[in-house]
Amino acid sequence: MRAVSTPVDGALDLNDVAGGDGYLFVRDGVGFAGRGVAARVPVDEAVAFLASIDHDDQVGGAPGVIALGAIPFLPGSPAELVVPELIIGKDAAGRIWRTDVGDPGLDPRERSHAGASVPEGGARDRPHLPGAFSIRPGVAVEHYLAAVAAARDAVRDGRMAKAVIARPIVVESDRPIDVHAVLLRLKASFGSSYRFSIDGFIGASPELLVEVDGDVVRSHPLAGTTRTTGDPELDAKLAAELHASPKNRIEHDAAIAMVRDTLLPYCSYLDWAPEPSIVKVANVQHLGSQAEGRLSKPTPSVIELVRALQPTPAVGGHPREAAIELITRVEGFERGRYGGTVGWVDAHGNGTWAVSLRCAELSADRQSARLVAGGGIVADSDPESELAETQAKFQAMLSAIVRP
Repeated sequence: MRAVSTPVDGALDLNDVAGGDGYLFVRDGVGFAGRGVAARVPVDEAVAFLASIDHDDQVGGAPGVIALGAIPFLPGSPAELVVPELIIGKDAAGRIWRTDVGDPGLDPRERSHAGASVPEGGARDRPHLPGAFSIRPGVAVEHYLAAVAAARDAVRDGRMAKAVIARPIVVESDRPIDVHAVLLRLKASFGSSYRFSIDGFIGASPELLVEVDGDVVRSHPLAGTTRTTGDPELDAKLAAELHASPKNRIEHDAAIAMVRDTLLPYCSYLDWAPEPSIVKVANVQHLGSQAEGRLSKPTPSVIELVRALQPTPAVGGHPREAAIELITRVEGFERGRYGGTVGWVDAHGNGTWAVSLRCAELSADRQSARLVAGGGIVADSDPESELAETQAKFQAMLSAIVRP
């Protein structure tokens, strides 16, 4: 295969490039959108495959060909990444470029593939029609409460330090859900989250699993949650209570300790925040701790680090094996891509991967969406309080999808 990267003049919104049927991974206006499919490749073979593509970089330092995708929750799960035919990239310096991918005998820019065209004039024309929606539990609430109690009892018995228990809901619509419109709503409310749209999997995750940029590695685990109210004074009070909460601090400490212990063997040094900070998004507030380090040579690819880290205690539990065994036994549904990770990788092993949270999986006809939310369970957890936390977390995607 052959790829050509060229500069793009003017302004482009990556959400408009992705539209309703393309690919997107973006945060604060920086990231990628794609259209068409040049190839699908197993995630563990992606770096080698991308490196085999002849890349003509006319931009100067552009990442060039990338692959995007999502890896399911269970560790070691197989997954395919997509290499789009057309990739639009935007970096923090404001550069915009396009990378066209095609057969080696043809200049990729001369293709006329309709699925790989850049939309002109900004957002595509689309009807803004109201819809009728219904919401039902994917697992009975009573089953979820019992699962939380089972996890709490396992922690009290000393079988594990923490387990994350989640529950699904299903949103059904009388007409196909407008993915493009959902992405624009997520941009308006969650612009600083990692927003994505890949093969019917859409969302806005606040949590960075791992990022590799040359020999620099970063992670920002989140664990411990409280609500937001719209009242700055009350939100500040709730944030202070969250920061002081022994239950939430235990939950958060398990997450940052696992990330630190997993990354340290790959690093010449690794720094992390001594105290968690408050990460506030539109619907909830989290405890978060940033970690950054320098990778030792030979530097691992971001995919290697994803495989080592995922799932973290923030979405699984600790110890990992005991928590996953309990999750699969008591939750009553298969998580699939929820709680896994979503992101991109390039031919050098650089990339950014977020934890798959605040997300929805769409049906093939796009008339239904499964949403999942969960929380960390420790010895002091109360099932009813955990239920309320999931209700707060659901609001991110519900407010973007449900438009009666």
